[in-house]
Amino acid sequence: MPRVVPEQKQKYENDETFRKLARESEIKYTAYRDRSHEERVVRFQTEIRDGQAHIAYVSSGTNFNLQFPKNDDGSISKEYLDFEREPGKVHVKSNFILNGVCVIFKGWIDLQRLDGIGFVDFDEERAKKEDKVMRETLEQTKQRIAEFEERQRQWKEEQQRKDNEASNHHRRYRQN
Repeated sequence: MPRVVPEQKQKYENDETFRKLARESEIKYTAYRDRSHEERVVRFQTEIRDGQAHIAYVSSGTNFNLQFPKNDDGSISKEYLDFEREPGKVHVKSNFILNGVCVIFKGWIDLQRLDGIGFVDFDEERAKKEDKVMRETLEQTKQRIAEFEERQRQWKEEQQRKDNEASNHHRRYRQN
């Protein structure tokens, strides 16, 4: 099953959900709401350094579990997590597929308040890669279906041949 839809860019540009998510909007860290603020701050900073963060758009309630890819040494590149750009904030970037469209979440989160600003942008580079995978998958599926249909056709012909032989044998047996 393909992970993306055909014409991803068109869907990104025309779908109301993407239009809302593409605007810079207030975001908040959403995990551990039952814990004290101090504990949530510690957990957020631990989680994000481990490569993930649960955030939500305040206006729509849309939730994401952002994932940040790790390097071979287990660290996360400044491209995805930047604690140095602005003191007290972490700038984040996360690539994922949303409703069949490759996107990049970009934003920042205040390390103490656990809120910030973020938006979703179309990921042209990844969309091309996923589109290629989708086309290859669909082509393989078409090929398998054609092979299956050919085997079915051959099986039916074989069954019909056997039925004809049995009928002929039965007719010859009755005549004798």
